Amino acid sequence: MPAQPFSIEGDTSRAMSLIDFILNVAGLLLWLNWRAIPLPAAPAPGASLVGTLRATGPPRPRIYYLAALLALVAGRGFFYWQVGGEIQWTPCISLGPTTFFFRSDILERMLWYSFFSFGVALWVFYLCLLLLSSIHAPAVDSSTGARLLRAQLGMLDRWPGALKLALPLLVVAAGWCVAHPLLVALGIVPASGQEVWRVPAQGVVIGLVVYLVLKFFLIGVLALHLINTYVYLGELPLWNFVNATARGLLQPLQWIPLRAGRIDFAPILAIVAVVLVAQYGQRALTDLYQKLV
Repeated sequence: MPAQPFSIEGDTSRAMSLIDFILNVAGLLLWLNWRAIPLPAAPAPGASLVGTLRATGPPRPRIYYLAALLALVAGRGFFYWQVGGEIQWTPCISLGPTTFFFRSDILERMLWYSFFSFGVALWVFYLCLLLLSSIHAPAVDSSTGARLLRAQLGMLDRWPGALKLALPLLVVAAGWCVAHPLLVALGIVPASGQEVWRVPAQGVVIGLVVYLVLKFFLIGVLALHLINTYVYLGELPLWNFVNATARGLLQPLQWIPLRAGRIDFAPILAIVAVVLVAQYGQRALTDLYQKLV
């Protein structure tokens, strides 16, 4: 039986990608601690006013978390530069129809990669928050999950749902127009020719592709709701929030008779629809982007 091929370069590349993912998660935790807003606990029924008072004290120095985040992003850029050149690692950032490659033997490129990598992770995180916020009405939902959304989104949580869902497209399109000259100067993307409309059009296409990243989040929420429907997992607030989110996602399917006895096929149909839309939408938008380059 022939031995399986062994690729040191492939293994080191996957290891570096895993390290980058873990450091992005650590960066998100630092960001959440910096953005943390104390949430007042709901008083228990019958509790006195004195019992709800808390001892006052100096606020936590949350600026330390921001300083640690900046040190993490900059420090790993130096680490990638030191290690990446030795192992010939070429990191990349995929934005759906286009992929950016960075040379690991150039310090400036690794610093930019570290910044962009965390920026993409932070953007995906807030994209999920905006989707959740558009499902859970701020004036109605008082659960712990909804209050955490308000703590992270601030005034954005009070915006109309349609505007919150359109905001990522507008921000990505505008951000692409601003970042495109820098990316061209760094040699990461090619120039787009003389037509000035091509760059904004590319930004719109990339902004639409960004929504397809939500497929993992949507499938996860719907799968957990499907499991929790038939398996008792306790009365944790997390499951209540997941079920409420799934019901909001499944609301457009309520007019279709998808129940057979005690079995509800709506989550399964929704998961299949998400997979198909993500697959064919990615292909169509990639073809459209290639025509605009």
